[in-house]
Amino acid sequence: MLSRTLLALAGPSLALGQVVDLSQLSWTLKNANGSIAIPGSLPSQAHLDLAKAGIITEPLLGINEFTERWVWADNWTYTADMSSAVSSGSNDTSLLVFYGIDTVADITLAGHPVGWVDNQFVRWVFDVSGYLQSPVGDDKNLTIAIESAWYYGLNASTLPGSEQLIGDDEASHIRTWTRKIQDDWGWDWGPAFIPSGIHKPAYFVTLSGSNASSASNDSTVALELASSGPVASSSSIFLDETSVDIYKSGTNVTAPPPEDADWVVNVTFGIRSSAAFDKPTVTLAIPELQLTSEPLALDAIAAQTTDATYMSINWTIPDSTPQRWYPAGLGTPQLYNLTITLSPSGSGSSDTIEQTIRTGFRTIYLDQRPYTSDEVAARGITPGDRWHFLINGQQFYAKGTNLIPLDPFYPRLATDKARWLLESALASGQNMLRIWGGGAYQPSSAGADGGVYDFYALCDELGVLAWSELIFSDTPYPVADWYLAGIEQEVRQNVRRVNKHPSNVQWAGGNEIEGIVMLLDGGGGQLMDEFLQLFQDFLHDIVYSETKSVVYTDCSTTHGALSLDPYVLRLGNATAGSIYGNSERYDYTAENAFNLSSFQVSRFVNEFGFHSMPSFYSWEEVLQSPDDFSFNSSVVMSRDHHPFPTNMSWPNPNAPEGQAEMTEAVQMWLPTPGTTNSNQTFAQWCWSTQVFQAMTIGAQIAWHRRGAGLGENNLGSLVWQLNDIWQGVSWAAVEYSGRWKVLNYQMASVYSPVVISPFWFPANESLTVLATSDRWDDVQGTAQLTWYDWSGKVLNSSQTKFDIPSLNNSVIFEGTNLSTILPQGANASDAWLLMNLTSTADGKAVTNEQYFTPVSLAEAALVDPQIAVTPGDDFTFTLSAKGGVAPWTWVDHPTGTVGYFVDTTTGTASNGFYLVPGIDRTVRFKLEQSVSTNTNPDPADFVVRSLWNNTHV
Repeated sequence: MLSRTLLALAGPSLALGQVVDLSQLSWTLKNANGSIAIPGSLPSQAHLDLAKAGIITEPLLGINEFTERWVWADNWTYTADMSSAVSSGSNDTSLLVFYGIDTVADITLAGHPVGWVDNQFVRWVFDVSGYLQSPVGDDKNLTIAIESAWYYGLNASTLPGSEQLIGDDEASHIRTWTRKIQDDWGWDWGPAFIPSGIHKPAYFVTLSGSNASSASNDSTVALELASSGPVASSSSIFLDETSVDIYKSGTNVTAPPPEDADWVVNVTFGIRSSAAFDKPTVTLAIPELQLTSEPLALDAIAAQTTDATYMSINWTIPDSTPQRWYPAGLGTPQLYNLTITLSPSGSGSSDTIEQTIRTGFRTIYLDQRPYTSDEVAARGITPGDRWHFLINGQQFYAKGTNLIPLDPFYPRLATDKARWLLESALASGQNMLRIWGGGAYQPSSAGADGGVYDFYALCDELGVLAWSELIFSDTPYPVADWYLAGIEQEVRQNVRRVNKHPSNVQWAGGNEIEGIVMLLDGGGGQLMDEFLQLFQDFLHDIVYSETKSVVYTDCSTTHGALSLDPYVLRLGNATAGSIYGNSERYDYTAENAFNLSSFQVSRFVNEFGFHSMPSFYSWEEVLQSPDDFSFNSSVVMSRDHHPFPTNMSWPNPNAPEGQAEMTEAVQMWLPTPGTTNSNQTFAQWCWSTQVFQAMTIGAQIAWHRRGAGLGENNLGSLVWQLNDIWQGVSWAAVEYSGRWKVLNYQMASVYSPVVISPFWFPANESLTVLATSDRWDDVQGTAQLTWYDWSGKVLNSSQTKFDIPSLNNSVIFEGTNLSTILPQGANASDAWLLMNLTSTADGKAVTNEQYFTPVSLAEAALVDPQIAVTPGDDFTFTLSAKGGVAPWTWVDHPTGTVGYFVDTTTGTASNGFYLVPGIDRTVRFKLEQSVSTNTNPDPADFVVRSLWNNTHV
């Protein structure tokens, strides 16, 4: 059935409304010259329909990123016959609703021009009343003619007066002129497919032609409500959007919200109505709290469908009435059902549109105020500005990663994959994800606002904080009037949509642009003026006109602000010895991987990382020849986009540099892989790059967490990056299929609420071991330090009790001179330190285990560990070292399975540990069937490896 109908349940006249899901139509996809004509679909993109028709193969295979470039160089037209799908009267109002078109398209209906669109991130609504009743000729088609974004960008960038805004990635001079996912043009961790299509759902909505007096007597019901379906509508009203912004009375940007003030629930409607209503009202209710507002008066609704009319109401709730929403690990992510009833004809009438929106009550504030002189003196804080978040008035440590798009092709994303990534983040100790500003605005849910899959709703449910960004990244952007007009619509729509989600923590204007502009134009020329116009003024004002619940910052990495109101960026106005803003770190010199003196001292680090290979299992998904399974094979190299190629040349001419960085790191810090079996050597190389990545990122996380108790008062570290967009070289912790890299297990260890960490300064041979806590209450416990040789013999052992204040450290050990730090008579190449702690935090037992080796593992005198594996029930495996110590013991799960291993004793994620003779480890694989293609693996197909296998089969 192509349509669902709204029928009046009572009243003197029968009002009729229709909503047609355009995905149910029969679509045709053609290229520009008509040589290709195949079935199309919606939501979809040309690549996906071409693959379904057998014209191309799966885009992620082999070198298809290159061989299928002809797809993005062509124009593509989607056409569907509307004649049998829609029936409407001559007086009815008809709306075309597109939740997303990628990207530049000309739309016609029944031969009538409908509109030209040029922004992937905008919801487009067009009044097409009467078009089908008076077609041009016999045309009853809906036609969306999509222009190649590549050629559009080329044209826009060369228009008279257009600036050439050059960045260092493949197509920055083109992508900056297209409001499209920026990494569609390629990035240093992903492919350039530049897809096009109708990538989100679309609908044909018919509203009754009734006049105001008759409409006021109708009894109407809502269809597919915004919280559970794609459209909120009645017989006469279509709601473009319903925004819910919850904040404290008296909130302003210059100070944390007043925590004891009343809550303000602001509801804003975007209304298109075919009839006029003089005295509409809104009633709000939270059933779980047994709260219902009085009918709240709304401004009169005009008969207007060409544009949406925006109107708001406020409801005040006492502070103590609702329970607050907290992120996982700090409290309960409490959510409530907010029922919103719009009565167009006023209180007491039976014609209503009712929506239920899931939301929560919390304050979240990004504190950027200067530290006072008293705080500097009393707490030992390094002078400068704060840069950390407060949740419900309390500062906390933000632990997390950065999220990139989940797939190169948006329409094939599913909630199961998003949920798995979020659950993987939680299982590895994270509480915050930064939604990177070069990708997509993440959706609320699959059933609202054309979302396709759930995201923010999952963050709300699971307690994951979401740092949101506007889609600008890594290059200056233009400020032409026509360009800014489209951006304003984009930003307003997305801020209003995300408002209702308590998981959202801020809006950043973009990614890394402030630093780039300062580098290119630090003297304050045209580029700096345009940057300030767009990111300091224009976007700032738009965001704050649409939300009071979160803060705006100009950029992901920023020097902070000289003033918050008015908003004036600090840029280079710094005082020596003070700390401002936040930072990022990328150092690809292997010698600096564990050089603590090269690590940053910062209030908050929002990006840091090192790249690695995906696993052998991921390569099996895309490599098509046995010869490809080699570290530096041409196909493997073609999927390393680091450093950026600086143009669209293929393969990346700079890939040898990125490959060399991984190679040198492994050779310097781990046994160099090399066996008699070429596939095993390749698998060990892939895995070893992951081990190194985990080691260096783990060291940096520990360093930043240590800073919470030092002068920098570091209260956040977000690793680059959580997920992969394809099977290739990247900084990810989770591979494209959902398989965890070593890094995700390492984060589960170093992001533990209480962690023990070594800090080694080779220059003066000093070692400090700290216990660090991110809990709000003091934590007590016991630390044990045990030195072993590589055969597994205990050289010495000691215990120390500790007491850690809130968000602070406790010293477990301090020593200088390796000769006195090592057990008497021990050799540095044949000794290593096992560090354990046990404690109680938030009423739960917490354990943590870390390792220190005084020399590189490449120089360690490793002994054959002779690992024995005993399978048990429910995918449990007991591992025993019958020979020597096995550093980085790793269990691989079979092809097609997704899940992670947990220690059966502690229940925490565990893999990549040191296996010691006499200390067996039992792990259980938690299979996630929703994202696995192999849901019944054979325990015999699980593989165990360690660093010993780098040089031994």
